[in-house]
Amino acid sequence: MTALSAAACVAVGYLLGNINPAFFFARLRGYDARVDGSGNAGASNAFILAGKTAFFVTALFDILKAFAACRLSRALFPELSVAEQIGGVSCVLGHMYPAALRFRGGKGLASLGGVALSWDWRIFLLLLSLSILIAFVSGYLCFVAPTMSLLIPGLYYWQTRFLPALLILLIPAVPVFCKHAENFRRIRRGTEVRMRYLWAKDSELRRTGRS
Repeated sequence: MTALSAAACVAVGYLLGNINPAFFFARLRGYDARVDGSGNAGASNAFILAGKTAFFVTALFDILKAFAACRLSRALFPELSVAEQIGGVSCVLGHMYPAALRFRGGKGLASLGGVALSWDWRIFLLLLSLSILIAFVSGYLCFVAPTMSLLIPGLYYWQTRFLPALLILLIPAVPVFCKHAENFRRIRRGTEVRMRYLWAKDSELRRTGRS
């Protein structure tokens, strides 16, 4: 029963993760979020391809779908002590590697936030504030998701001392770092778009040679 419950949590989370509003918004503008812009079907590319409204709607949806995966898994399988974590992590991986989009999705940041929100809304707000601080102090958004992929499991274990949940929550860390490897290479080359893109789009595109 436990193995079947775990498999069901994986299915619930992964299927929810496959719902991708960034891809939808990009299509409305005639783009493919997997190819155009930054080439990732996530909130940041929704901003690049479709504007601020698309960004906020996509980010909110990606947070809430992971939150829903956590809570639904926990409600459906209360006998499984790690149901919430399995469902949430599966949603993150479904967002990053969606079968519906030929396994080319986003980078997982907003969905990681949904997992944190399901755990504790105060922790979510703390991590959100920290994410904004990291992004603006470093100048690059790409540092945030790798940091959160380690910080969320670490904080969870610090608060609960529940090792099985820690091990599950750590699963997205490797794919998150892999997804950001090219961003780190672009930083070294000086071609990664900085946060100032939000208010100085044209000059930032010229600096990186994308205009």
